[in-house]
Amino acid sequence: MVDTIIPPARTTRRVSTSPVTDRAAALAVRAVARNLRGGTLVLREAGVDHRFGAGDPVATVTIHDRRAYRALVGSGSVGLAQSYVDGWWDCDSPTALVQLLIRNLGHAMRVADRAGRLTGRVSAPLRRVRPADRVADRRNVRAHYDLGNEFFELMLDETMAYSCAVFDGPDVSLREASTAKLDRVCRKLGLGPNDHVVEIGTGWGSFAVYAASTFGCEVTTTTVSDAQYTYATKRVAEAGLARQVTVLDQDYRDLEGTYDKLVSIEMIEAVGWQQLDTFLSTCSHLLRDDGLMALQMIVVGDSSYERAKRHQDFIKRLIFPGGCLHSVEAVARSAARATDLRIVDLEDIGCHYAETLRRWRANLRAHGPEVAALDLGERFQRLWDFYLCYCEAAFAERHVTDVQIVLAKRAWRGALVTRPA
Repeated sequence: MVDTIIPPARTTRRVSTSPVTDRAAALAVRAVARNLRGGTLVLREAGVDHRFGAGDPVATVTIHDRRAYRALVGSGSVGLAQSYVDGWWDCDSPTALVQLLIRNLGHAMRVADRAGRLTGRVSAPLRRVRPADRVADRRNVRAHYDLGNEFFELMLDETMAYSCAVFDGPDVSLREASTAKLDRVCRKLGLGPNDHVVEIGTGWGSFAVYAASTFGCEVTTTTVSDAQYTYATKRVAEAGLARQVTVLDQDYRDLEGTYDKLVSIEMIEAVGWQQLDTFLSTCSHLLRDDGLMALQMIVVGDSSYERAKRHQDFIKRLIFPGGCLHSVEAVARSAARATDLRIVDLEDIGCHYAETLRRWRANLRAHGPEVAALDLGERFQRLWDFYLCYCEAAFAERHVTDVQIVLAKRAWRGALVTRPA
């Protein structure tokens, strides 16, 4: 399974054809670094330090193989990550490095986006809608979530929530913050014993178990990950909730029935932009005319959505194959176009995600021997270390964020529960 996620080292080596091109790439990187703003980059090569910029954050990059320059210049974030996985460079703080890249490459990306809009070349090739491929969707989900329950147990807290937590203070534990997030979702929907909730994207059962045990509701939850299905089914049984919680191994498009409430926590990232209407339409059809839906999702800015749709970055290539980050505007337009759902509440909780990711990374480091015992390999461990740092930087810089959205059906006339300050 791991080999299907991390391409072999030769994939990255193709970016370098000779020492001359590596040298040229190194000169290009240093030329760009001379204009660095908003932090400090130290490039260390052959025992010599080259310092660029000033102030915090500070990242020191040690080059072990000059092909790393060519990988970055030729393949962007994919080359950056792959060359790190291959051990061509190291950094004392990959998070700080990615923060610097975001701060200094943002302007170039915005210029490219404006040029694309002016020429009309951004969205035209994207209008061809890819037909739904459930086999591919299931395969993509399994590529990430079926790495092994043991691995995720070492990274996550006891709730096994693999999504943004909400920290009410600096001394709050990850478990408490994850529970606070789950509680927030439940209270926004006003869950009670008379509600039957359908959840799209079971994860490891954190929401289903919490909602059923704390609010007394009935939950039907579905996943297409074999590992998660097995884990969640066992967890529900051990919690004595088998009468209240039903775990399905089923594609969301095959769900039937009508429910009072619907929840989907960071599952929509596995839904391609071509299938956004299908996803929201399915959600709408599963709800009663006065139903409510809670959707937690990682989003890009509205102005960045067209670029995000067509851009193949490190995350899509090596971590979440088939993944897609949507924007709030895209979801609002899709809901208006394909459903009778309307947005009645939106809360940005993205400021909590950088801390969530820091805690996950700290857990993996604290359990280093146990992770090594899983025999996933050093390259896998380097990949996930970089992935967590990469995402932490993106949230810290507000390059992406995380939102909880409540959508209501046409006949809903309830009152939203006031969320905590």
